[in-house]
Amino acid sequence: MRTRSNSGVRLDYYQRVVHKLILDHQQPVTGLFPASPHNDHAWIRDNLYCILAVWGLSMAFKKIADQDEDRAKTYELEQSCVKLMRGLLMAMMQQKDKVEKFKSTQHPHDSLHAKYSSITGRIVVKDNEWGHLQIDAISLYLLILAQMTASGLQIVFSLDEVAFIQNLVFYIESAYCTPDYGIWERGDKTNHGLPELNASSIGMAKAALEAMNELDLFGARGGPSSVIHVLADEAQKCQAVLQSMLPRESNSKELDSGLLSIISYPAFAVDDPQLITKTRDTIVSKLQGKYGCKRFLRDGHRTPREDPSRLYYEPWELRMFENIECEWPLFFCYLILDYCFQGDKVNLTEYMQKLEKIMIRKDDGIKLVPELYSVPGDKAHLEQIEPGSQERIPLGRCPFIWAQSLYILGKLLQEGFLAVGELDPLNRRLCSEKKPDVVVQIVILAEDNEIRDKLLEYDLHVQTISEVAPIEVQPARVLSHLYTYLGRNKKLGLSGRKSRDVGILSTSKLYSLNERIFAFTPQFSDMQRFFIASDYELMVDMLKAEIAFLKSSWQNLLGRPLVVLTLNDMNLDQGKIPMAMITTMKKLKSGYINGTRVTLGNLGDFLSTSAITNLSFLGSQEEGYPDKLNPQVQSYLEEHLLRSFSSRLSVLARPPAVRHARALRRRMSVRGAIKKTRSINVDSDTLGMEGEYVGSHLLERKPSWLEVEPGRSPSPEDAKKRAFTKGTSTTSLGITTPTIEISKESTPPPPKEEGTVKNVLLRNRTISESQNIYAEQETDELIAMLRETESLDEQGDILQYLVDTHGLEFNTGMQENGKHVTVKDLLKVLYEKACSQKLWGLVRHTAGMLGKRVEDLAKAVTDLLVRQKQITVGMPPNNEHTIIAPLPENELRQLIHVAYGDDESTAMLTQELLVYLAMFIRTEPQLFLEMLRLRVGLIIQVMATELSRTLSCDGEEASEHLLNLSPFEMKNLLHHILSGKEFAINSVGRGNFSIVSNKSNRYTKKSQILLEGQGLQGTIDEAPITEPDRQGQWLRRRRLDGALNRVPRDFYQRVWAVLEKCQGLVIQGKVLQPNLTQEMTSGELKFALAVETVLNSIPQPEYRQLVVEALMVLTLVVEYKAVNHLGGTITVEHLVHKANQIFLEDQTRCSGDATLCCAKEGAGAGAGGAGAAGALVCGGAAGVCQLLYDSAPSGRFGTMTYLARAVAALLAERLPAHEPVECAIT
Repeated sequence: MRTRSNSGVRLDYYQRVVHKLILDHQQPVTGLFPASPHNDHAWIRDNLYCILAVWGLSMAFKKIADQDEDRAKTYELEQSCVKLMRGLLMAMMQQKDKVEKFKSTQHPHDSLHAKYSSITGRIVVKDNEWGHLQIDAISLYLLILAQMTASGLQIVFSLDEVAFIQNLVFYIESAYCTPDYGIWERGDKTNHGLPELNASSIGMAKAALEAMNELDLFGARGGPSSVIHVLADEAQKCQAVLQSMLPRESNSKELDSGLLSIISYPAFAVDDPQLITKTRDTIVSKLQGKYGCKRFLRDGHRTPREDPSRLYYEPWELRMFENIECEWPLFFCYLILDYCFQGDKVNLTEYMQKLEKIMIRKDDGIKLVPELYSVPGDKAHLEQIEPGSQERIPLGRCPFIWAQSLYILGKLLQEGFLAVGELDPLNRRLCSEKKPDVVVQIVILAEDNEIRDKLLEYDLHVQTISEVAPIEVQPARVLSHLYTYLGRNKKLGLSGRKSRDVGILSTSKLYSLNERIFAFTPQFSDMQRFFIASDYELMVDMLKAEIAFLKSSWQNLLGRPLVVLTLNDMNLDQGKIPMAMITTMKKLKSGYINGTRVTLGNLGDFLSTSAITNLSFLGSQEEGYPDKLNPQVQSYLEEHLLRSFSSRLSVLARPPAVRHARALRRRMSVRGAIKKTRSINVDSDTLGMEGEYVGSHLLERKPSWLEVEPGRSPSPEDAKKRAFTKGTSTTSLGITTPTIEISKESTPPPPKEEGTVKNVLLRNRTISESQNIYAEQETDELIAMLRETESLDEQGDILQYLVDTHGLEFNTGMQENGKHVTVKDLLKVLYEKACSQKLWGLVRHTAGMLGKRVEDLAKAVTDLLVRQKQITVGMPPNNEHTIIAPLPENELRQLIHVAYGDDESTAMLTQELLVYLAMFIRTEPQLFLEMLRLRVGLIIQVMATELSRTLSCDGEEASEHLLNLSPFEMKNLLHHILSGKEFAINSVGRGNFSIVSNKSNRYTKKSQILLEGQGLQGTIDEAPITEPDRQGQWLRRRRLDGALNRVPRDFYQRVWAVLEKCQGLVIQGKVLQPNLTQEMTSGELKFALAVETVLNSIPQPEYRQLVVEALMVLTLVVEYKAVNHLGGTITVEHLVHKANQIFLEDQTRCSGDATLCCAKEGAGAGAGGAGAAGALVCGGAAGVCQLLYDSAPSGRFGTMTYLARAVAALLAERLPAHEPVECAIT
């Protein structure tokens, strides 16, 4: 026997250790590891971590193989890894039906099991008896499979197994929006079995998706059919959600040591070095102890105060576990590996010493890592008073193989037997390194020669679609259809990809298919899908946003991104190419746009620099003809390439016939049918409040059909049944049927029909008479009118009336190409015309009636929800519906339409705004800081109020203007409101407005509201109504912040501290109980949502904001420890009213502005001018003077001053009189 080198001897030692502690327990039949000698269940996650040490050791032996037996050892260790990975694969493949089902349901009971029998590989508990849905475990499997395959191991043997793995990729694709039970198998930390969105699962899924992308599972011996495809956008969505969550783990866990596995080895899922450091530092400072790290705050597992007889905790119990949570040495192992990968020797040595100090030596001298250290029962009280002071005892399994395996890897790295690159052959550890800038390639194609020539006039040279042959250009929906064939397998009963979404990252590549090359236009430019795409200004804006997105998200992908855009007739504005497009194209030509490098060119030039993906999975693999296209794909592609534009209906394009007086008179009865459906409320006194419903005495005055204008009354029979409201508030709220409102003036009719109309107005028609008019209204005459009229608005009103009386499927009796034409067909034609003429109010309304939905609605809502924002739709306060979990597209649409009753336009607007909010949260997440709920109904009302303020018009006009804004201006207005910027409005003719930020040089840097109505190009009103510069500014700020639910930084943590010191806070009759602090930690999202829910019961946004300010003053009292306890429950509104009273007393003393309204003689100070129920003279909400709302927070007459005085008054009542108050001057 030759002598062994020193390193050989040392490795032999590790081999004995690995054999004794790990391989001895591997089941010979299945290759799985049981949890312990007494429990034969094999957990996927634990098994994977166990085998890592074996894999690491096999690579160490491979390098020093100086004797044959070393090569044999290498092979033996490698095959143990293969055996385990295949054992898990077999166990999962037995549940292939679940994988198929889960792709569509994402239901916890349809998930793959988290553990199997180590003896048979079959299931050991039923679907509903365990929290099986653990996306991180399946993701970890895929990640380690990818790493091992890349290191040269052959784990997957057949194409059927490849198809199964491809479906596992689909299984984890939706991780970013699928709540699961997470790494500790418990979901919400009360352990009631409620799954939540966990950052550690999302991070692991992101790592797995990136590792699997374009990986050949047969290694070097494979071909195109054994390659796994991942849509890059799915990993990107996980990335975005992860960025927004860290260092939070989930709603109930504000931090979790499990995150160490995703910021470092094995996942390396975070790209941002600062975020990695922040997460690591937070874990070390809040969770690390002498014996390891706690899993999360208030973790009751194995603590002396846990009741072992039941699985779950009562919410109030959680407080008992504070400071005595068990500490897990496992996390020292993660930190050791983290410092190995960073090459930080100092910290590596320090943590290795900490770990070896707490390891337990057995008889044979091998050091073992125990599972956890717990505080002994009799010392729990002492530990709670002084954390870290007591000796702890080891509990649970020893050795804990998961930790032991990571410890062995750490030792192999520390002693130089392994290099970090060998444990990470896919180089995931480099994803947070700085990369060179991305250059975005852009190709613009004209649909035909005519458009190409128009562009030539501006010196822009583009090709037409036909000139780029043989490259074929298709819309994104074709790519989405092709991807449904990926992963199909008849033998296994697997159906391929379910999601229809393809994002910008997927369309920015080229695709090859049997010698053909395809380019795809991005999803946002697809006209067929939704009207937003026909607003070219918005398209240009979205293009800029997508280019910026590509710059940040293309970092880890191959080649350069390629964006292909087509220009067609729909993009033209009255036959001309819009200037917005020309200027953008010139910018693109210059090579830079908004800080991103771009290059504009022809498709052919970019073939060599773009990523090209092979769509080989479209072959007839299972029929044995891998080179032939699947027949279904073949026919789909042929049909798609030949599809011409379907013939348009020509019904509405008849020459105008002679008009009859009768027809004119009839037209009046359907007039305004659309306008009657609006429900946006703008009156300041009722902003967020429903109008007061007035009793039956109003019915005495019979409405003529001309007068019932803004309400909605399709037929008088209904009108009798409906309640009447007054004022311009037509909010269809408190009652199920929409309300009608009698307006003060009727619309002036066109001059021609003066005679008829005078008649009508003299003698107010009774309801029964107007019935006759409707009865006379023959449907065919209406249809004749429909053909005659040129005005689209009029056509809209007639169609609205037809839909109300006959429904969408009503046959109009017209024929086109031998087919009957229904009202719905006519609406479609009207919708397309309105789109091309850019009549946005009509477009939104017809889109609503046709039941169109914003294409990415579900995705937009999910984007907002997964970034921990809740959404409410409907008008406050009675009709708000909250969305707290992702919903399918059709349910969402249903919910939104129910929330707005009959008001199609506002329902459409809500869908539109949700898409814009989602765009902003993707590109400018900082706009949403300190906002937890987005109340879309309230935002719409504030948008209308802002328009009515800047245009000096009444509420009804403002809501008309709002619904007629183009999508681009709508997005702009929303952006100004979110960012709180001042803005002005310019008229751009045709009733359209453009919104201009006040930062332009014309209005130097004053932060004041522009004088009403003054635009940049000529004023809307020749004589602008001048207004004192700063008046209304603070009121507006408070109204905006209240409507957006904005709160100061750390507000919820501070309210938590106030609750600790009193017996509850009362707001609008709802109580925040102090026991919330027992259930939840101060940084927990669940606590913040509880406080928010109570605040949201306040209907008026500006009043809500004052309540928030009052709470802030209370938090200062607690922070400066002015008093030890605040006494009983505190009614926060009393503080606001008390402050208002002190304000009015001050105003009376120095005869301020309020003496004109609330502080008048005899108004009864504090009673609010007209008693609490009546409205105030100045229109202040909730009985508080408007001038107090409009005071700055600071200063002698500031709101904070008055609120502080009110709090002082409250404390004076509650403190015992004989105790001197400490007065510390800060």
